[in-house]
Amino acid sequence: MYVIRRVYDVKPGSARKVASLMQQQGDAYTAAGQRSKVTIYFNGGTLPGDTNRVYMQWTDATIDSPYREGVPSVPEAAPFGAQMREHVISNRIEFFEMMIPEKMQAD
Repeated sequence: MYVIRRVYDVKPGSARKVASLMQQQGDAYTAAGQRSKVTIYFNGGTLPGDTNRVYMQWTDATIDSPYREGVPSVPEAAPFGAQMREHVISNRIEFFEMMIPEKMQAD
């Protein structure tokens, strides 16, 4: 099992707006069956740590290309991505392998 996290650096003052759009986009992908339930979190500058950053995170059993054959587009998600672009400075994607009992190593 994997954790997949998209990280967006956004323009000052826009983190909450981008987080709102990302939640709607993620919900569209989840409703279409292409993604597990997403978690969105952000720091718009009111908390310690990196500011003007928004995260979208979900889990999946595999890491697959979104362009693989047989995966239909999700037109309901497109408007949210288009609205986010004007606020995004940069973004990246991170992958983490989750620890499960079968992966545990003995001493």
